[in-house]
Amino acid sequence: MAGETYPEDSIQSLVHEWWTRDESGTVARGRLLKAFVPFTENKPLALIPEGRPAATDHTRAIVRVVPFHMDRPARGGVLPVAAMPLHPGEEYYAVRGKVRPAVVLSEGGNEVPAALRRGQASWQTARTFLVAPYYGGEADGERAGWNPAFVERIRRAEYPQYVWDRLPTAASESILRLDNILPIGADPAAYKLADYRMTDEALELLDEWLAWLFSGGLPEGGVLAGIRSDLAAL
Repeated sequence: MAGETYPEDSIQSLVHEWWTRDESGTVARGRLLKAFVPFTENKPLALIPEGRPAATDHTRAIVRVVPFHMDRPARGGVLPVAAMPLHPGEEYYAVRGKVRPAVVLSEGGNEVPAALRRGQASWQTARTFLVAPYYGGEADGERAGWNPAFVERIRRAEYPQYVWDRLPTAASESILRLDNILPIGADPAAYKLADYRMTDEALELLDEWLAWLFSGGLPEGGVLAGIRSDLAAL
């Protein structure tokens, strides 16, 4: 936001304005919102419906939690659970997570015409947005805080997967993880908009950052490469 003071060794300090207010109520690239973000677990879990406490009770289920393994599909019980339907080859994947700030990277493409959606499963055509989540750079209830030396290197734009930031909705610094991009449903129940979005100047830099992550190299002659050189000289 205009007037915001950023550390001199940050990308934001070299940009005229990084965040700006947006009270339009619409989702667009660069829009800040909150959504549920699962942790990327190294050892995921499978949630297996085992049956019902009573044969006639479809409101509750007995479940078993086991380590998920690609080569050992989990098998459920013999009584189906109406609230937890499973089709052949499907499993429930149990994840931990929390509601976090995230920035919209893509509005999810064009809507499929109703005539083409008719008779199709909802997952085939349901609208989604692609977002990247922010994590607290200071202790925020996570199991462990961030190493200050590591955060300093992130702030100086040394990694393609991390972007240091100071969100207009938070008092502490935050880390944007571009390697944690995920889809969220376009149903308003899946997210809550904040009244801010990235400026066009910030989005141009973010696009170069994404190109750096996806291709392994910075765009030749890009603005981000020049800013990184300026930061390295500090």
